[in-house]
Amino acid sequence: MQRRRAQTASDNGNMQLYEDAAIVLRTHKLGEADRIITLLGREYGKIRAVAKGVRKPTSKFGGRLEPFMVVNAQFRHGRSLDIVAGAETLRAYSDPISRDYNRYTAGNTIVETADILTNADRGNDHYTLLLGALGSLARGDHTPELVRGSYILRALTIAGWQPIFDRCVRCGRTEPISHVAIALGGAVCDDCAVPGTPKVEAETLALLQALLLGDWSVADTSTSFARAESASIIAAYLQFVLERRISSITVGNQA
Repeated sequence: MQRRRAQTASDNGNMQLYEDAAIVLRTHKLGEADRIITLLGREYGKIRAVAKGVRKPTSKFGGRLEPFMVVNAQFRHGRSLDIVAGAETLRAYSDPISRDYNRYTAGNTIVETADILTNADRGNDHYTLLLGALGSLARGDHTPELVRGSYILRALTIAGWQPIFDRCVRCGRTEPISHVAIALGGAVCDDCAVPGTPKVEAETLALLQALLLGDWSVADTSTSFARAESASIIAAYLQFVLERRISSITVGNQA
């Protein structure tokens, strides 16, 4: 994908430069002054590029390439990784998210999930969802755990793993439903629930459905019990789908 981007840009006479609106997911130190930046682009999906000299006090990029920042960036094709040629801030979400512990832990889970679920062939839908989630965190529109839960459920849906909470995933009945079977992908009715399937409260199922649909009128008025129970279910489902542990979600669930 890196080479195809560069070739397309070269064909357009842009000296192998391409440009995209992108969200910074994570950074890694490289050498004494550089960083490898992983971003999610609106058009190009996952982008990994080197920001040269970004750790120097005199760097022209400054804090523009920190996690949670939204930038308009220019990239140049490199041998193994592309090179960040320029970056302009579009949304400065890093500071308001990083200054609050609960926002920060929720934000880390969100960008880690985005990093795993996305690749160079998936951009726009994931980008739009991630942009909305980080913006909501930065503004404090909703409590961080609700924003995190809604993002995870909707990101999994975009990736083809939509859970079902408003009916039985096995028989389609809408009631009575009081269990969630992670391996089946959602709620099951009393008749379809096998022994040992965890029971959940009706208010928790309502909250899970609200988070999946982005129904904040329901989510914002949910009880602390429903939020805690739904957070555990979301974390378990995410881990089941990805077949790996999200390192930041355990801390986040304690917030």
